[in-house]
Amino acid sequence: MAMPNLQVSDCSLTSIFSPRLLHHRPHHQHHRFISNPKASLHQQPHHPTFINRRQLISQTASLSLSVASLSSLQLPAKSEEVLSEWERVYLPIDPGVVLLDIAFVPDDLNHGFLLGTRQTILETKDGGNTWVPRSIPSAEDEDFNYRFNSISFKGKEGWIVGKPAILLYTSDAGESWERIPLSAQLPGDMVYIKATGEKSAEMVTDEGAIYVTSNRGYNWRAAVQETVSATLNRTVSSGISGASYYTGTFNTVNRSPDGRYVAVSSRGNFYLTWEPGQPFWQPHNRAVARRIQNMGWRADGGLWLLVRGGGLFLSKGTGITEDFEEIPVQSRGFGILDVGYRSMDEAWAAGGSGVLLRTSNGGKSWTRDKAADNIAANLYSVKFINENKGFILGNDGVLLRYLG
Repeated sequence: MAMPNLQVSDCSLTSIFSPRLLHHRPHHQHHRFISNPKASLHQQPHHPTFINRRQLISQTASLSLSVASLSSLQLPAKSEEVLSEWERVYLPIDPGVVLLDIAFVPDDLNHGFLLGTRQTILETKDGGNTWVPRSIPSAEDEDFNYRFNSISFKGKEGWIVGKPAILLYTSDAGESWERIPLSAQLPGDMVYIKATGEKSAEMVTDEGAIYVTSNRGYNWRAAVQETVSATLNRTVSSGISGASYYTGTFNTVNRSPDGRYVAVSSRGNFYLTWEPGQPFWQPHNRAVARRIQNMGWRADGGLWLLVRGGGLFLSKGTGITEDFEEIPVQSRGFGILDVGYRSMDEAWAAGGSGVLLRTSNGGKSWTRDKAADNIAANLYSVKFINENKGFILGNDGVLLRYLG
């Protein structure tokens, strides 16, 4: 399917946001209780007693053991004193909501937005400590339950995309939002958007369409000439394993800071890449036996790759390649779902059943952070706004905030 350029025929814009009352969840304080038994002493009449050397040694050992036992009860274990680098932020949303994306206004990092399923849009003005729901009256009047997939800011301009097809735009840092009409010719569902400049953005659909706009979304120009399905139909004889079974949509897609993309096929049996200027997506055979769960970009420009069942691989060198090496991780058998880099050396990986891993050497080795073990949720996305501000998004409305 060739990529048509899109033009909006109805350019009327409607302001669609209005405040909704926030139902504050009470702040939870965790108290640590330590047993502190006290010996009950009773006065007894004193009678001189003579003991031999063996009895003296035995009673002295018993007394030492009792004191040691009492001391161990009064002092907490060292592992309990170690504080995690993450804390959970409780949100005023239904438990079944899956959080999908988060972004902050570059000029005011206290002001941000959090997206999710079931028409969830939350707003914070204190850096992410508390969140307020925002409603969409025009969407609530329809028979749709929007899934807001992606949000991005550049200066005070911001964009939100969702499913069914919806595009929102703000020019005042999210104080007001406008709905931009979309063409019915748009192939696939919008899964990602990136604000790139003044009135400019780059949008990706789950069928591999990449569109760019420079006039506030009134016109969109196709950056690739065809959908991924059309590309694979042309290259099915080129040796790409699993291409003939491709269902036509992405499972995940990630963008590098310099505009390159890596996407995983819906079945996880191969992956695709695209660089600015290329007319088509480039399919690649997976270099591992297990199916791919997710892929993304390291801070040094290389690739990371996650496979189903908990495996983690890093590409050899930087740039796009099919050469990967496996890195041992302690995932407890649960799948790892995403990786986010805080700096060139430090990164965090998150996954099923609260799996949380950390590396401080660029990914060469990983250690497990047990802080999230008691969170009964899958952690889907790791987002670092900068080195000091990061969040992990999960299902059931779970949001973790980086403390550092």
